Amino acid sequence: MFTGKKLLITGGTGSFGNAVLDRFLKTDIGEIRIFSRDEKKQDDMRKKYKSDKIQFHIGDVRDVQSLRNAIYGVDYIFHAAALKQVPSCEFYPLEAVKTNVLGTENVLTTAIQEGVRNVVCLSTDKAAYPINAMGISKAMMEKVIVAKGRAVGGGNTVISCTRYGNVMCSRGSVIPLFVEQIKKNLPITITDPKMTRFLMSLDEAVELVLFAFENAEPADMFIQKSPASTVGDLATALLELFHAQNPIKFIGTRHGEKLYETLLTTEEKIRACDMGDYYRVPMDARSLNYEKYIEEGDTKLETVEPYTSHNTRLLSVEEIKSKLLEIPYIQEELRQF
Repeated sequence: MFTGKKLLITGGTGSFGNAVLDRFLKTDIGEIRIFSRDEKKQDDMRKKYKSDKIQFHIGDVRDVQSLRNAIYGVDYIFHAAALKQVPSCEFYPLEAVKTNVLGTENVLTTAIQEGVRNVVCLSTDKAAYPINAMGISKAMMEKVIVAKGRAVGGGNTVISCTRYGNVMCSRGSVIPLFVEQIKKNLPITITDPKMTRFLMSLDEAVELVLFAFENAEPADMFIQKSPASTVGDLATALLELFHAQNPIKFIGTRHGEKLYETLLTTEEKIRACDMGDYYRVPMDARSLNYEKYIEEGDTKLETVEPYTSHNTRLLSVEEIKSKLLEIPYIQEELRQF
């Protein structure tokens, strides 16, 4: 489906963007456009890849005109541009709204106007039952995606969403932090050893994107079933891999953090289709005529559990080590250690 076509990746200089780019460069795609604000990272990518297939566009999803210039003639969009750091979004919530909510609206509106075939947007487990500004802004982004998908309906642009748990070794995540602390012989700082998080690799994240491009109906959301680990076991696994004996320091849960994350809420799981390795949550296509929902409720809500990092399969320390060893970043750090 990508032969000779043009793909735009917003936020293309980030971890997701690089992983998607790596995968698509191996195909016979015609052109890949990287759209981001960071000229330094774009220049680094230009020097790294040296590919005629890649075109770089400086711009911001907050600016419709810069998007219009980049999207013109594009067939597919992977929308990864976002403010993702929990603390920065917590301190500057309106900035999260401008990028994650209004920026997504700009991307989708422009994509529809330019006749883009397919848009896949990136969301996070923090959007499910959100308690922090980042999660709330991503939850609102998902609502924008559903509203746009409903409005477009059977039009030319298919809009869908993918929701991820923690992507291992992505920029700003906890694994690079632990590795850096190990290398500098500093204490490993753990918030709560019993805290659980989903674990998935960048390759698995890209597979979910491809699955969405190939299978999405308007306003679908796709979730990959993922194992999880406790933060304590993750730190132990890294210490054993590096044969390190750094002390562990418990610093307590930071504001805006949960003890566990949710990938699929109870309300979503009721409607979800089990597709083997994935859940598909179809668009809520109920009528805006609310009267018929007032007299009769849904008893299923009382019997269905959400899909969380507490009730998915928890990896053992040995299983975590095996998963870590598959990641190029960890392989390289072990060679240099």
